[in-house]
Amino acid sequence: MADLIAKFCGSFTFVWVHVIWFGGWVLINDLPSFPHFDPFPFTFLTLVVSLEAIFLSAFILISQNQETRLSERRNQLDLQINLLTEQENTKTLKLLERIAQKIGVTTEDDPSVQVLEQSTRPEKLVEQIEEAAKQTEAKS
Repeated sequence: MADLIAKFCGSFTFVWVHVIWFGGWVLINDLPSFPHFDPFPFTFLTLVVSLEAIFLSAFILISQNQETRLSERRNQLDLQINLLTEQENTKTLKLLERIAQKIGVTTEDDPSVQVLEQSTRPEKLVEQIEEAAKQTEAKS
């Protein structure tokens, strides 16, 4: 429900509804031919708008929190997929090196191949991510 409310609040329909509502409220309470239930300075209108702002901000924050949780889940899934891909690439490189050795091609002179063939260790990646986050926090 919070997502629907937040989506509606971010639309031009919401803006036009409020323009019409506020304009009508002011006209009804300023024109001499209508009974004034909220005369200038429109104290009751101020109360209604303040309450609306409180509830709208709560709904928008709830919606943003849900989006944040969903984004964190997606990031976790992306990390897992990337780790699996990295492991598959490492295995492929090792197989290619075996094939190269079998046909007599040497790869010992290429240090980048040796680095790429090292197994990916998720614990080490987590440590590097945490260290980078700490450095970013220290800078700000």
